[in-house]
Order: sequence, then structure tokens, then C-alpha cells
Amino acid sequence: MIDEQNVPMESAPPQILETARELAKDANSALNGMADAVGLTPQVEKAPYAMLGAALGVGYIVGGGLFTPTTARLVRLGMRLAAIPQVRDRLLDIAEAAVDGVLANGKKQ
Repeated sequence: MIDEQNVPMESAPPQILETARELAKDANSALNGMADAVGLTPQVEKAPYAMLGAALGVGYIVGGGLFTPTTARLVRLGMRLAAIPQVRDRLLDIAEAAVDGVLANGKKQ
């Protein structure tokens, strides 16, 4: 019995290799054509990570990930992270008032 995963590509018939190469070229041409038609190429060159994030987000939503437990966890995490600056500022204000109170009591004595 031959293990198909360990068969080297060189042992494949030349017709299959040529067909695979043509298919890869056609797929690459189609993707380039779609990118040019949509006009995303300049934006991808300017901000590739932002475009990758946008593509991941769209794929997540289109793939049905919007109403899942993972999305609920991500929303909760986002809300906690958004609250950090407000909580931090409030805690710093409280600490500053406490220090000022201690210093004011120290000067009175």
C-alpha cells in the first residue's frame, strides 16, 4: 500500500504537474484582477495590517461567528479594556486626594 502523503511531487505524472501550475497561475491572476477591480491595492500597500484585520473581521462575521460565545467574550473583554482609562483616572484622583489630605494634616501639627 502506498502512502499518498509521502509520495514526492516528481513521481506525479507531468500532466498533473502542468495542470496544477496552470491552476495556480489562473487563481493568482483571478485574485489580482479582483483586487484591481475593487481598488484595494493602494489601501493594502498603505496599511496592510489594517486590511488584514478588516478581512479577518468580515470573514468572521460572514462565517457565522457573530452570535457565538466567542463573540460575547470578545465584547466583554472590549468593554473591560475600554473602562480601564476611566477607572485608572478615578483611582488616581482618589489617591491624590488621600495624599493631599495626609500632607495637609501633617502641616497642621
